[in-house]
Amino acid sequence: MTATARGKAELAEFDAVFGALAHRARRTILSALHAHGGQMTSGAIAAWFEHSWPTTSQHLRVLQQAGLVSVELRGREHVYRLDAMRLRRVTGNWLSQFD
Repeated sequence: MTATARGKAELAEFDAVFGALAHRARRTILSALHAHGGQMTSGAIAAWFEHSWPTTSQHLRVLQQAGLVSVELRGREHVYRLDAMRLRRVTGNWLSQFD
């Protein structure tokens, strides 16, 4: 991979992660996941919010597309898992530009 391609890929990764972090509800979901050992069911996540399930579902989809959460189907439940390492890596890489 060329340096230009790597740079573009890194910028796309920054955009995805920081775009996901731009909304308060998504930051709240990440904090809730962290506070609950890194994983929660979709129902437990939805209970944190007063808005509709489709809105929560959309926020979870954005976090999943950014690679900040993964989802596993366990029976009838969707269990969301925080990828804290990716969050730290991407945000840390961006912040390290300012060292």
